[in-house]
Amino acid sequence: MVQDPRILVYSFYRDAELRGARLLLALTRLMHDPDAQAKLTRHLADETRHALLWSERIAQLGGTPIEVADGYQRRLHAKIGVPTDLVEIFALTLITEERAQSRYLAHAAMKDVDPVTAELLADVARDEEWHLQWITAKLNQLATQRDDNARLARTLERYRTLEREVYSEIEEHEHELLRQ
Repeated sequence: MVQDPRILVYSFYRDAELRGARLLLALTRLMHDPDAQAKLTRHLADETRHALLWSERIAQLGGTPIEVADGYQRRLHAKIGVPTDLVEIFALTLITEERAQSRYLAHAAMKDVDPVTAELLADVARDEEWHLQWITAKLNQLATQRDDNARLARTLERYRTLEREVYSEIEEHEHELLRQ
């Protein structure tokens, strides 16, 4: 049983950030243009910093991160499968960044958020905004270069549909765990 339910929620956030960092690290091996490398490096640093911030917040609450065996990224991977090319990898990155920003902003808007957590949420949401901007630009550039805009639109629609299913399951799972 979790003493402070925030520790569970923050562990989910931490897990998603770490798994997002893993995807970005894989992208650094696939992207060869210097601009993308620079942006990927900054983005990767942000993701790992976010995981650290959530770990520190959990420690401030007197806890340790809880292992998330079946979290957001794992469930999403199970639904979507393995992306087959850069367009699909960037599309997956985009939808996970959209969810991260949405989730952090929604959490920050809750009435009972303590000031320390509210500041952390604002910090990571600012980073997510930049992530969305650069990933969207790179994704559109890749699709245009490959004359793949129609496939990109279909991929994003499919991924967003599956992502909404996964997020709904995650919310239900979190509520169940918090009731224990």
